[in-house]
Amino acid sequence: MYRGNKTRPARSNGGWKKRGSRNNNNSRFGGRGRFSGEKIDINRFINKAEKVEEMETFKPKYSFFDLKINDRLKRAIKERGFNDPTSIQEKSIPFILQGRDVIGLANTGTGKTAAFLIPMINKVLNNPQEKVLIVVPVRELAVQIQDEFRELTKQLKIFSTVVVGGANIQRQIHGLRRQPNVVIGTPGRLKDLIDKKKLDLKHFGNVVLDEADRMLDMGFINDIKLFLSLLREKRQTMLFSATFSRQIENLVQDFLKTPERISLKTRETSDHVDQDIIKTNNKDKVEVLKELLTGTAFEKVLIFTKTKHGADNLCRKLHQNGLKSDAIHGNKAHNKRQRVLQNFKQNNINILVATDVAARGLDIPNVSHVINFDLPATYDDYVHRIGRTGRADKNGIALTFVD
Repeated sequence: MYRGNKTRPARSNGGWKKRGSRNNNNSRFGGRGRFSGEKIDINRFINKAEKVEEMETFKPKYSFFDLKINDRLKRAIKERGFNDPTSIQEKSIPFILQGRDVIGLANTGTGKTAAFLIPMINKVLNNPQEKVLIVVPVRELAVQIQDEFRELTKQLKIFSTVVVGGANIQRQIHGLRRQPNVVIGTPGRLKDLIDKKKLDLKHFGNVVLDEADRMLDMGFINDIKLFLSLLREKRQTMLFSATFSRQIENLVQDFLKTPERISLKTRETSDHVDQDIIKTNNKDKVEVLKELLTGTAFEKVLIFTKTKHGADNLCRKLHQNGLKSDAIHGNKAHNKRQRVLQNFKQNNINILVATDVAARGLDIPNVSHVINFDLPATYDDYVHRIGRTGRADKNGIALTFVD
């Protein structure tokens, strides 16, 4: 573990140079669409975090045990350690329980997974014929939702199957043959299974689109429309997203019926993330990073690179300098990625180097720092990268390397 000042990075002699102070200019830049990293105003990477103790504490109007849900589910929620809902859960769960379509717009790390899992589990308990499709952008998020589902359904005899790329498709087909109530998958693998006639969506009356903005950014709009068109005509649709684009609005108009819109997003980045830049001044970036890591109070660090090769190369150089780290990116097999993530979560390693595959939706506890070793492609990507820290009302630090 790294020791020292746990709230601000220590200044290294010549290793890096901090610039700027709080910046409240949230105006958009460069028009609409996607932006290249080098065009992002670096002042947008500078923003002081609010002190946790000064933040107004959210006080829910009800506890989970006040909900009109199955008593067995209430016991499972209690065993999970949940008492009071988060803001997104408090606002959305009652509408989902009523059978309403819901659009949830909220910052990352606000508890969206339980917001849809709890009412969907209750629906299945009340009618074991109900089937739920949960569509997510990346494998890791699918596994994370599966883990949460299993925690909430212990001894409830409700089963789920994860279908994602990079994993054995025959095992997934075998899982589908068991007729699970819940299928959690990524668009590519779901499409493969539909094409192979191993997955029939006509019996599914519930669908969750989680991290919808990311799926559309990744080019899955036609796949999403296909899935929605194949579902049961009478269905319930839940869409959760951190941003709300014109593409999502069009999707909502075509496929959702008078949805309840819930928006809890108050600013682009979390109040709990202290953001700053590191001027490399034409020095070797790896050397600057090494000085930073060895001279500062880092506990659990997530470092983002632009490419898969860059992630592996940086991880190798960190190892050579005696820093325990591993890398995660799209070229790694599914089981290897899961093993690396588990090692990071369990503090077997305290530095994880990643491409943007790790930026969306993943719940990695106690990440103290996010470092953008390479600039993100867009400001939205930046927002989701730094959303891995400053979670669960804890302060975090985000540092971005700039030339």
